[in-house]
Amino acid sequence: MEQKRIHIYDTTLRDGSQTEGISYSLRDKIVIAEKLDEFGLDFIEGGWPFSNPKDREFFAHFKAARLKNSQLVPFGSTAHASGLPAKDKNLAALVAAGTEYVTIFGKTWDLHARDVLRISLDDNLGLISGSVEYLVKRGRKVFYDAEHFFDGYKANPEYAIKTIAAAIDAGAHLAVFCDTNGGTLPAEAAAIVACVKSRLGLKEFGVHCHNDTGLALAVSLDLVELGASQIQGTINGYGERCGNTDLTAVMAVLSLKMGLQLSSKIKIEELTRLSNFVSEVSNMNIQDNHPFVGRSAFAHKAGVHIDAVLKNPKAYEQTEPAKVGNRRRFLVSELSGKSALAAKAGEMALALDKKSPGAIKLHRTLQEMENKGYQFEAAEASFKLLLRKTLKRYKKFFDLESFRVSVERREDSRLISEATIKLKVQGKVEHTASTGDGPVNALDSALRKALLKYFPSLSRMRLSDFKVRVLDATCGTAAKVRVLIESQDEDEAWTTIGVSENIIEASWEALADSIEYKLLKDSKT
Repeated sequence: MEQKRIHIYDTTLRDGSQTEGISYSLRDKIVIAEKLDEFGLDFIEGGWPFSNPKDREFFAHFKAARLKNSQLVPFGSTAHASGLPAKDKNLAALVAAGTEYVTIFGKTWDLHARDVLRISLDDNLGLISGSVEYLVKRGRKVFYDAEHFFDGYKANPEYAIKTIAAAIDAGAHLAVFCDTNGGTLPAEAAAIVACVKSRLGLKEFGVHCHNDTGLALAVSLDLVELGASQIQGTINGYGERCGNTDLTAVMAVLSLKMGLQLSSKIKIEELTRLSNFVSEVSNMNIQDNHPFVGRSAFAHKAGVHIDAVLKNPKAYEQTEPAKVGNRRRFLVSELSGKSALAAKAGEMALALDKKSPGAIKLHRTLQEMENKGYQFEAAEASFKLLLRKTLKRYKKFFDLESFRVSVERREDSRLISEATIKLKVQGKVEHTASTGDGPVNALDSALRKALLKYFPSLSRMRLSDFKVRVLDATCGTAAKVRVLIESQDEDEAWTTIGVSENIIEASWEALADSIEYKLLKDSKT
């Protein structure tokens, strides 16, 4: 018997765009749609063409540049309560989009019919059936999103069922049960859908959940067990308020945990890359602990865990990282055992026996430094330098003789930062000075000025982030601070750390490590 396939319906470009902080340009929407298509999703909801010119332009673009794997779907509402479907501009815009499928939503909750649309319950049923029928007669396959379905059912079950029947009887291709307010518990949702299935004889249906109680994924998966053939959601769970069902988690669980069949075109091993791409275009950071695709999803810190994973990854991993395009990471901290340090050295192609004097020394050094406020799990570049230095597998590229930083406030209220630095490079003394936008920028400029003629590749490196944390606020302005500097070039990004009671000294330490890591990286290539 052929296994039923679950269709994935993405609404990142419509529901996801309602996330606070996200604003997609037309170009953003086009490149995301192309990436979703490349990944192999079944349906991509591109937006509401009647609501704004950008979405109309989006659908016009794809009339000429058809997607290869996915079906593009426009979104809209039932006809306006004051008119007829045949004269409704919203429905006309859906037809004009030129797609095989369209999605419309209608009111399921009697509260919305009476208090929002301010029409009778029977008139609302007429809007639903008339709108669906209008689109079906024009050759469109209609996904009917039953907005607020679960709240509507709990308030007036008989009427909620009538709204679904109205859409199906009018020719809807699929009814989609929506938990629009995101407040329905999984057991509630399952019981309600089981009842509706029995009453209407439904074989298939879709599910669209919001995550206001953190249960969108759980509700969606429970309804798959009841026969849902389509799950709607967004990449990384973007969406208004608390977001929508997270499709990255949905696809991983359906495929790897439940053994259900997705489209053969879906490249689940590219899931992490897709997640990162959409987050980058959306200008949103992925939480490190995001399931399956987060940076920490397969990161191990405790020494006992690392030792076990090195022997058998199944000991502390629910699936193989490579199956979703992620990777295993061993974090180093005062909690790490010597096995973790040996594994980290192995990542750098350095042989380190966990029972060797070098491993013992490195372990002791790491614990001492973390006790002083260093945090190497957040600064892997600094740790790699520390490892090489401790194992005497490192030769410095330059030696600092002295530096001075001054900040001067001029009469016109301008602040001028200046740094002078004296280095020894390849046996020669370099003495340079530079101004900058703040003391750290001035120090960075002076350091580069001294080194560029010896190491031209530094021109392709830049500092991309600078973080300062006070480690003991009770000490006031004399408190020790931790500085993290993120740098990047055309190939990768890396983070370095410095700790001191003096913020300039801590910044110098992180800055010097950042430059040294870049030079080490380039010398190896």
